[in-house]
Amino acid sequence: MTTLLVTHSACLEHETPPGHPECVARLRAVLGALETEDFALLQRAEAPRASHEQIARVHPMSHIERIESCVPESGFRRIDADTAMSPGSAEAAFRAAGAVVYAVDEVMSGRARNGFCAIRPPGHHAEPETSMGFCLFNNIAIGALHAREAHGCKRVAVIDFDVHHGNGTQAAFETNPDLFYASTHQWPLYPGTGRAGEFGLGNILNRCLQPGAGSAEFRAAISDAVIPALEQFRPDFIFISAGFDAHISDPLANLRLTDEDYGWVTAELVKTADRLCGGRVVSALEGGYDLEALASSSRAHVKALMLAA
Repeated sequence: MTTLLVTHSACLEHETPPGHPECVARLRAVLGALETEDFALLQRAEAPRASHEQIARVHPMSHIERIESCVPESGFRRIDADTAMSPGSAEAAFRAAGAVVYAVDEVMSGRARNGFCAIRPPGHHAEPETSMGFCLFNNIAIGALHAREAHGCKRVAVIDFDVHHGNGTQAAFETNPDLFYASTHQWPLYPGTGRAGEFGLGNILNRCLQPGAGSAEFRAAISDAVIPALEQFRPDFIFISAGFDAHISDPLANLRLTDEDYGWVTAELVKTADRLCGGRVVSALEGGYDLEALASSSRAHVKALMLAA
């Protein structure tokens, strides 16, 4: 079995205002980085469009309809101070969510060992009833609940190493003890959630990293907290919110991770999945705003997935 790469050209049609950090060039950088000979064995697929039913496992129908109704005929429509929609944004959002759903189906069927969804808009800030922080739908949460509802994976975990706390995923998970969310993120930083004392029902784990923290602090958080918590939770499927904006070169935050850290954490999570859930792992692109660092970090992440496959 091989690693699956899922994307869609519609994700390049989601435009943001000039100067916005979450831009089309991000996805182009990631896809370009995965076109070299090193990635010739990737299994590649085009994302289907997520259905309303699939998205409604996380977002109420009123929210889905709101996103569809906010599509402008031209130019941009602001959802909040950071989040805007263009004429292609809704289709991109449906395809981004659909990519994670499709990757779950392929992994559960055995046609793929694991998968990486190269998608935008990102998702982990989207709360059930609120789009925010560049995110319209919560792609990773939609995929996680699809694994539960469509494939009978009772216990599902999301590990989020984006530099920003995934408030949306935490909000979607925190009242269900069969859903586990762990995040390493810079604190203090947008969106202001993710304090160490936020436990949910015992199914939420936040590890705050101080500005300037680097490899040692990050690796300790994963090894000493996240992996043991996963071992205790014993998920049937592990999802990764793969944000690469904790990189030392990223302009939006102040952590000091390297490409090697992203390869390492991916390998650690894959090994954990091998022990706990038959190696079932799907990751989805979240943040990362220095194009060179985003490309090199994505390469390290996908190489580690491929080594497991």
